[in-house]
Amino acid sequence: MTEIDENLEGKRRLALEVIERLRQAYPDADCTLDYDDAWKLLVSVRLAAQCTDARVNVVVKDLYARYPTPEALAKASPEEIEEIVRPCGLGRSKARDISGCMRMLVTEYGGRVPDTMEELLRLPGVGRKSANLVLGDVFGKPAIVTDTHCIRLSNRIGLVDNLKDPKRVEMALWKIIPPEEGNLLCHRFVLHGREVCTARTSPFCGRCCLSDICRSAFTFPIPASKR
Repeated sequence: MTEIDENLEGKRRLALEVIERLRQAYPDADCTLDYDDAWKLLVSVRLAAQCTDARVNVVVKDLYARYPTPEALAKASPEEIEEIVRPCGLGRSKARDISGCMRMLVTEYGGRVPDTMEELLRLPGVGRKSANLVLGDVFGKPAIVTDTHCIRLSNRIGLVDNLKDPKRVEMALWKIIPPEEGNLLCHRFVLHGREVCTARTSPFCGRCCLSDICRSAFTFPIPASKR
């Protein structure tokens, strides 16, 4: 076995341990965006860029009250959509993408959200992160959502090595994470990243369930009792 193979095998073992510990820590992990239809998840995930999921969940209530179907939203002008979604930030570009996305859904897919990566990436405003979220949460397909939490934690823990580009992180994780585990692991990364392995403060390694296997744990202060 080559050194590269040994390194990859070590990361696979680490990934399995991380998956199991986070499963125990966050057994009910799920998407934090509220939706009851696939097209609504597409809208919400676009609005969530540089905005909290909590705010998106409030804003979309007004949006769906006025435009309750993809067909209704497709008929709305970008300016009408922007008027409602402005509190999420980047209102003009988000409204333009949502308008274009809904129009394509209606004209090319009969209002149905497609279930392949290739088709989803054709939709305005939909990148790999959004497409993976839809594939995993809506269609139950293998998916890895490389949002900021996933990228930060994967590097800190040691699942990937100094990778920041979302697609490169995704491809690296596919090599070590069982396909059926990717979607829920990423949801658990979000929860763990918000509660413990934070970005804006030093992570709380002293109460982290991964502190003894995390590559970066000893970079930050850990109480003696946890060492």
